[in-house]
Amino acid sequence: MPTVCLRCGGLGVKVIPSPGGGATIETCLCQTEQRVARLLTRASIPTRYEHCTLDSFEPNYSGANSSLAGANIMARRFVDDYPVTTGGRGLLLTGDIGVGKTHLAVGILQALIVEKGIHGFFCDYRELLKEIQHSYNPQVATTEMEILQPVFDAEVLVLDELGASKPTDWVWDTVALILNTRYNDKRTTIITTNYADLAPGGSSGSNGAGRVMRDETLGDRIGERMRSRLAEMCVVVEMHGEDFRRTVGRARFG
Repeated sequence: MPTVCLRCGGLGVKVIPSPGGGATIETCLCQTEQRVARLLTRASIPTRYEHCTLDSFEPNYSGANSSLAGANIMARRFVDDYPVTTGGRGLLLTGDIGVGKTHLAVGILQALIVEKGIHGFFCDYRELLKEIQHSYNPQVATTEMEILQPVFDAEVLVLDELGASKPTDWVWDTVALILNTRYNDKRTTIITTNYADLAPGGSSGSNGAGRVMRDETLGDRIGERMRSRLAEMCVVVEMHGEDFRRTVGRARFG
């Protein structure tokens, strides 16, 4: 049973008596709270990340790099400036595994919903591709466009783990469709990826045995054409440090 607002008795408005007689009508705060709650539900933020806010982000844990504090400041500034100076541009959060890229992206999304009342949407890149592929089954009623429509329409989209699926022509075409549609509509996209923002073949290192092995880059995973498009769509924010999940956040009982 829904809880009745004690401030307005469930009317949604408050009557404020005027000193000289008469009264004015004001919208009750509960209406804003209910709207924010609906927007948060529509954003489809996974339960695991519902606690992720900008205030709960930890940039100074043992093993953290100074880049995390800088990323946190950038995230707060992005929310404060949205949409006046961001102009449809988003953020590309890149860097090491387990440093809080998804936490920061969700924190930005939640702050924009609560503080700016935007329509946002969270999307896991791998899950999205699986859903689209599943829609090709003739026994499934959902169409590809029905799956993609919330991704296209969101004022602010969080696209998590870009590049995580094995690159194929179909994957590249799907990424191109999503990014080009949002680019053309000037919609803000916040992206996380574990791959360095470099061209195909742009990173290499030693495996310790005298041989050189090359790490895959974002260009390898989504193609150079789409990486170039991202350069126009997003400001790159690099995040480095030890894996928070394997140090501070390691699973424990009790």
